[in-house]
Amino acid sequence: MRGLRPLTTAGARRRTEALLLVFVVALTVFGHASAGLAMNGELPANLTGFTISMTLLALVGHLGVRRFAAYADPLVFPLAVLLSGLGLVLLHRLDQSYIARYGGDANAPGQLLWTVIGVAACLAVVALLRDHRLLQRFIYITMAVALVLLIAPAFFGADTYGAKRWIILFGFSLQPGEFVKIMISIFFAGYLVIHRDSLALTGRKFLGVRLPPMRQLGPIITVWIVSLLVLVFERDLGTSLIFFGVFVVMLYVATERTSWIVTGMLMAGVGAFVVGSTEPHVKGRVAAWLEPLSYYWKDRPPGVISDQSAQALFSFGTGGMSGTGLGMGHPELIGFAGRSDFILTTVGEELGLAGVMAVLLLYALLVQRGLRMALGARDPFGKLLAVGLSAALALQVFVVAGGVTGLIPLTGKALPFLAKGGSSLLANWIMIALLLRISDSAERQREADARGPAETTITPTAAPEPAARG
Repeated sequence: MRGLRPLTTAGARRRTEALLLVFVVALTVFGHASAGLAMNGELPANLTGFTISMTLLALVGHLGVRRFAAYADPLVFPLAVLLSGLGLVLLHRLDQSYIARYGGDANAPGQLLWTVIGVAACLAVVALLRDHRLLQRFIYITMAVALVLLIAPAFFGADTYGAKRWIILFGFSLQPGEFVKIMISIFFAGYLVIHRDSLALTGRKFLGVRLPPMRQLGPIITVWIVSLLVLVFERDLGTSLIFFGVFVVMLYVATERTSWIVTGMLMAGVGAFVVGSTEPHVKGRVAAWLEPLSYYWKDRPPGVISDQSAQALFSFGTGGMSGTGLGMGHPELIGFAGRSDFILTTVGEELGLAGVMAVLLLYALLVQRGLRMALGARDPFGKLLAVGLSAALALQVFVVAGGVTGLIPLTGKALPFLAKGGSSLLANWIMIALLLRISDSAERQREADARGPAETTITPTAAPEPAARG
């Protein structure tokens, strides 16, 4: 009797992905049912629709990845679906409490629609972009578009909750900074591939640290100035930190010089101190961070206009180690912010420290898979792009989680996949698509090399010409 045909690498990876997606759908449906039972004593009325929606998202996404990126990492797509599903569970739970206390409309249906759009955009990018190296041809165009999007809110943006990070187009609000983090990763990856040798030159030694040559400090000074302008004119601390941080991380990876990290941290510290001491909105956030209970003082510091930081600490304290139980807390006391960056306080109150750590570990695992793709990629552009996208995700999680927990001042950025926001969801799903493409290309090449030239059936796409030096 002939034995069963062994699974190929692609088959094994997609089988693992399918099993993980079954677990993801079951977990999110259980969470939604559990929250409904805790709040109303009965299963949610939309449980069937929620189950069908999550199943279709997982199934269509899996089939799309199987068709267009069969060798891609099997953990990336399930992790993104799990975080998005958990966000939908929390928003459904929060909608009931917010509507009962404040009135208004539900946000979960809109979030589900944006999740569908995000998954569709992810599959479209994976299907149309058959080789990630094609992006290297358009790095300067990409950066020009990124700069336009970055500065657009300063002139055309709506001043919402003290920051100008949204622009209104055809009745829809758009947060350009969410897309800029992808564009700058593409530009920096292409730029550093071309100029990394000159950036790695040895400079003079100062206080035991060998600093970069002054002639090569131009790029980092330019990015530093742009990030400060964003911070001053748009009062967007989160985007500024992510923009500058991604560049410094990618610069260090490309050159392997610790001096770039030291220089970047010094410049970030100086810029944050100057702007935090002079710009009123940022100064108010720093005051609220230093004294989170100052909102309740008779003579509160200037700029402290919200009790959100204090309520967040109360929420985490109420949750303790294991939480009050999903649907059994009072996260609505934080007001509107519970549906944005403060959605993490809902996790902390109702799932406790254990739940917060589980969510952060999901993000850490997603970042780890991105860095693993960087190690496996054969081309320098793919390596740096994977590092940049992973760094952007890690930095955004850090500035949001750090602000909510009181580690750093609040930034107002959305927690990726979890928090309400169409721009954030769409941008993060495009990021997932790029990671899937890089992973697929690297694994195809690895398997082709393992088979040898005589047995290879996979023909790698020829690398595009490098971008012209600007």
